[in-house]
Amino acid sequence: MAIGMLVMHWDERVGVEVLAKYPEEIILDEKTLMQLYSQHEFTGEPGMVSMMAGSTNLASYYTGPESSIYIIMILNTTEDGDAYEDGLAEISRQIMLNLDSETLEAVLPSLFQRLSVYPTLNDEQLLSMIYLDEPKRMILKRLQQEAAIPKSELAIWLKDTKRDSFIDIESIIANLVKSTIVKIASVKGLATDVVFLNEDIMILRRPPVKLFLDPVEHHLPKSLKDSYTTQVRNFFKNYKPSENDNLEIINKVILNPQSYEILKLLREAMVTKNDIEKLRKKGVEDIDDSLKALWETKMIAVFQDESGTEYYCLISDFYVSLYYPRYNLDTIRKQFLSKAQNPKALLKALDIMREEYLSITKIQKVSARTK
Repeated sequence: MAIGMLVMHWDERVGVEVLAKYPEEIILDEKTLMQLYSQHEFTGEPGMVSMMAGSTNLASYYTGPESSIYIIMILNTTEDGDAYEDGLAEISRQIMLNLDSETLEAVLPSLFQRLSVYPTLNDEQLLSMIYLDEPKRMILKRLQQEAAIPKSELAIWLKDTKRDSFIDIESIIANLVKSTIVKIASVKGLATDVVFLNEDIMILRRPPVKLFLDPVEHHLPKSLKDSYTTQVRNFFKNYKPSENDNLEIINKVILNPQSYEILKLLREAMVTKNDIEKLRKKGVEDIDDSLKALWETKMIAVFQDESGTEYYCLISDFYVSLYYPRYNLDTIRKQFLSKAQNPKALLKALDIMREEYLSITKIQKVSARTK
C-alpha cells in the first residue's frame, strides 16, 4: 500500500527543497531525492520515473523545467509505481495550484488519500476522474463541436486558455487515448497529428431503479414505502443535469473513498446506521462526514419507522459511462459544409466513427451468442 507523498522543488542555487509531505513523519534523504532529480534530468521532459530506495518503491512525477516540481509517491516494495502514473499526472495540476506552503500542507492529505486508491479505481471512478479534470473536459467540449483538432493547435489553445495552470499536453492526451475517448491519427497534407473524438462520456443522475421498484424487498419497512417512492419521484420531477452538479457528486462522493463505500452499500439496500457502522472494517472511519457528503449532494434521504429506527435510502444514483457519439455525424457534416475543417481530416473522422461502430457491433454479436 501507499506509504506517503512528498512534494519537492529543485532550485539551481540551493538544490533540493521539500515543500510539503504527508504524513509528516516520512523521511527521504537528500541522496535519494538527488537520484530522482538526476533520473528526471536525463529526459528533461515532464513525466514519471520510478526507482527503488532501500525498502521502499518511489514513483515520481516531474512537471518540467519551467516549474521544477517533483511529486513523489512513496510505496512499499510490492507495489508497481507505474500503476500511479495517470493518477500522479491528474493531481499535478492541483499541486501546482496550491504551491503556497500552508495551502499545500492542507490539501496534501486528501490528495494522497485519492491517489493511494488510484490503482484500485473501477471504470465509474476512472471516468469520473477524467470528467473532473478541467483541461480534459475542455478538450472533450471542443471535440463535441469540431470532431477533430490538430494536436499542436490543441496544445497552444490549452496553454493560452489556462495560463495560470500547469498543462502537460502529452499526459493529458495519452490518458484520453488510453480511455478510448479520443484517437490520434495522421492526415495526409497536415504537418501535425490530429486528435479525433472516438467516444463520449454520458454523466448524470438516475433513479435507483431496483430499490424504487421494490423497496420492501430491499429491507425498507412497508410503512415507509410510499414516503420513499414519493420522494424519489419529487426529486426527479425537478432534476436538470448540470456540470456543477456532476462535479460536486464526483468530488464529494465518487472520488471520496469513504463516501463511495457507503454509496455502494446503499445501491444494494436500505440500511440502518448499525449497518453502515459495519463499514468501519472496510476503512470507513468518518461515517458522519461521509453521510453528510451524500446528504449535501441530495443522494440520500432518511426515513424513520414507528419504533424510531432510521433507514438511510438512496433517492438518486449516479451514472457515468462511455457511449458511441452518433451526433458526431452531424458535427462532421456541418464542419464540411462550412469549410471549417480540412476535408481530409473530416474523412478520417468518418473512418474512425465507422471503425468504432463496427467494433461495438462485433462485441454485441459475440455477447449475444454467449448468453
